[in-house]
Amino acid sequence: MSVPFVVLATVVAAVVASRISRFVIRRVIRRLAKRSLSASPGAAASAATLWRARSSRIDGESGEIGEQRRRQRVDAASRMVSHLAGLVIWVIAGIVMFHLLDIDPAFFLSSAGFIGAGLAIGGQHKVNDYLTGLSVHFEDRYGVGDEIVADVGWDAPVQGIVDHIGLFSTRVRDQRSALHFPNHALTSVRNLSQEAASSTLRLRVPDNAHAGEAADLLRGLAGTEGLTDVIFVGDFEARNHATGEIEVDVMTSRALDDLERHRLVGRAEQALFDSSAGR
Repeated sequence: MSVPFVVLATVVAAVVASRISRFVIRRVIRRLAKRSLSASPGAAASAATLWRARSSRIDGESGEIGEQRRRQRVDAASRMVSHLAGLVIWVIAGIVMFHLLDIDPAFFLSSAGFIGAGLAIGGQHKVNDYLTGLSVHFEDRYGVGDEIVADVGWDAPVQGIVDHIGLFSTRVRDQRSALHFPNHALTSVRNLSQEAASSTLRLRVPDNAHAGEAADLLRGLAGTEGLTDVIFVGDFEARNHATGEIEVDVMTSRALDDLERHRLVGRAEQALFDSSAGR
C-alpha cells in the first residue's frame, strides 16, 4: 500500500472520527442534562445534577426562560468539548502522517523556532481561555442574557449584558457597543442577574416558643447528617406569626433544595416541641 494512499486514508479517518465524536459527545451531554431535570433532590450522582442552575435568577429560572437558558449552556458546553475531542483526533492524525512521511516534528519545529515559540505562547493563552469558558458553563457563573459587572483592568468596571460565550471569547453589550473579551479576562465577575440565596422557613412551634430560639436551633442544624452542605451566612431575621408559626429568613451559601428545607424545618420543629415538653 503506497504512502500517499495511507496518508489520504488517515485524513479521511480523522474527518470521520471527529464527526462521530462530535455527535456522540453532544448526545451524551444532552442526555446528562436531561437527567438533571428528573433527578431527585439530593441525588448522589454528580453527573445527574451537573446542569442544575447553581444560582436562581432575579427574573426567574423556571418555565420557558429556564429551559432556554439550560439549552444554551448544554449546547455551548457540548460544542466546546467536541472541539477539544476533534483537536485531539487531528493531533494524533498529524503525528501519524509525520511518521508515514518520515518527518521529525521536533526537527521541523526547531528549524523554525519562531513558529514553535508563537504556537507555544498563543496556545497557552488559548488553552486558558478555553478552560475558563468551559468552567463558566459547568459552574453557571453567568450565561447569555445575564447582566454582569467585570473588572478587566480598565479605569472603571465594565457593565453590560452577556450576548455570547464562545470557545475563546465572550461578547458583552453595553448601551453603546459590543465588547469582546478573552474568557480569562472575565475571572472577577459580579452577576447582577443572580439573586442572593435567601429562603424563608415557616415553622410550627409550641405556644411558649419564641423566634430567637427557633433561629438558634436552625443555626445549630447546619453541618448535621443530611445537611452537611448547608452553610448559613449572615444574621437570621425571625418573627412570630399570628397563626402560631414562626418565620425565619435565612441566607445560605447556595440555594436550598426541597429536601434540605424539609429536613431543616422538621428537625427544628421536633427539637422545639421536645424542649417545650421537657419544661
